[in-house]
Amino acid sequence: MLLENHFPTEWKLNSDSSPEYTIKIVRLPDGVSSWYLVNEYLKLRKQVFVDRLEWPLFYAEEVEFEQYDSLDTTYVICLHGDEVVGGARLRRTDHFSCQGRLSYSYMIRDACLGHLEGLPDNLCHELPPQDARSWELTRMIVNGPKAVTERMLEEVNLFLLSQGAANCLFLGSPAFLRMARRLSWPARPLGPVCGNADGRFQVIEVPVRPVATAIDSSALERGMQPVPAF
Repeated sequence: MLLENHFPTEWKLNSDSSPEYTIKIVRLPDGVSSWYLVNEYLKLRKQVFVDRLEWPLFYAEEVEFEQYDSLDTTYVICLHGDEVVGGARLRRTDHFSCQGRLSYSYMIRDACLGHLEGLPDNLCHELPPQDARSWELTRMIVNGPKAVTERMLEEVNLFLLSQGAANCLFLGSPAFLRMARRLSWPARPLGPVCGNADGRFQVIEVPVRPVATAIDSSALERGMQPVPAF
């Protein structure tokens, strides 16, 4: 499936001669012709998480990837003209990927089960869900204006709504919870604020909104910054 949404005029923050921002949802098999965008997003992840933030993540040939980057993963890609400037990874929580003798589901749950070295197993107060109506969003990055982050989250919500999802789990900085609430997104923490050498983080659950609602644009004007998600 390949879903594409262009920003309406009010979302084009540059001059008329500048490229527009575009959000694409890419997954196999229908999105095979746009799969090269996923590779560019993986390169961006390596530049941000490995080169800039110095997280100890696996990479090869200038792309950062792991067991959750499988063929049943859905990707949210943000472009500025033809350049990939952001993205995120979406996984349905009842999907599995195998690596050797260990079967992985999704990052938050696997961390709680003690499968992931480097992430604590007390991320959540109780074992997170594993069903077709719950999704996980991780590895979110945006190099662009603050409104682009807002728009990406709106497109994620629309996609999840089309899939019959009920909620989405995030693993990111505690600032993500504050950002969601200031943008009028109903959100609640599922566990304590944890930390490791990479920083502080928290699991957050956001219900999928059945009807698009206006986001408090004044929050953007207060200088909020996009927050990378694990």
